[in-house]
Amino acid sequence: MALAKLRLGVNIDHVATVRNARGSAWPDPLRAALLAEAAGADGITAHLREDRRHIRDSDMEALRAGIGIPLNFECAATDEMQAIALRLKPHAVCLVPERREERTTEGGLDVAGDENRLATYIAPLTAAGCRVSMFIGHDARQIEASARIGAAVVELHTGHYSDLHAEGRMEAVEAELAALCEGARLAASLGLEVHAGHGLTYDNVAPVAAIPELAELNIGHFLIGEAIYMGLGPAIEEMRRRMDEARA
Repeated sequence: MALAKLRLGVNIDHVATVRNARGSAWPDPLRAALLAEAAGADGITAHLREDRRHIRDSDMEALRAGIGIPLNFECAATDEMQAIALRLKPHAVCLVPERREERTTEGGLDVAGDENRLATYIAPLTAAGCRVSMFIGHDARQIEASARIGAAVVELHTGHYSDLHAEGRMEAVEAELAALCEGARLAASLGLEVHAGHGLTYDNVAPVAAIPELAELNIGHFLIGEAIYMGLGPAIEEMRRRMDEARA
């Protein structure tokens, strides 16, 4: 029996990375988001980092006003980002760990170690109508803590799985995939909606997409890279095809 359709959220951060490399206005992240929407993306993800290394405040404003599909605002759990989210009121706010020196998000948020603060932090976001998501590893402690603080969603970090796959360590890949499956089952049993993302490609997406409890994948860097060769629309359509095939 085919599984329910899996949503695809497209992260457009690295369109802004290319733009900022030249300090110009091109390429425009909003235009990329609109192309993604036309190609069948179910949502747009953008990470407003504290150092503004790619997405900028003006991009978030433009995305919020310009797209017709849900906007997922990724950010660190800081007072500044909370204030921006409360002003923009995006569809979703995904809280991620953030270090200035990292190239990309390196792991999951430690919800269990910061439970009281995060419960207080997300309350006004939820009250404002935002669906709050915790970007975490598949550890049961983090999943259970996310449920206790009132998060609506957990997004499971697939970066380790993706790295192992790229290294060809298939026995370790299977073990990591099994842990992701177990984490997804636990999260769903606690009433959390389950998403996943980080490092996913055409080559490794199918086993993750086939996890029954998943409702959404968020994919960015790979799709923006593939767009150089085949265009953003076709790149997204091919990812959509592979996700749908895995669900069937």
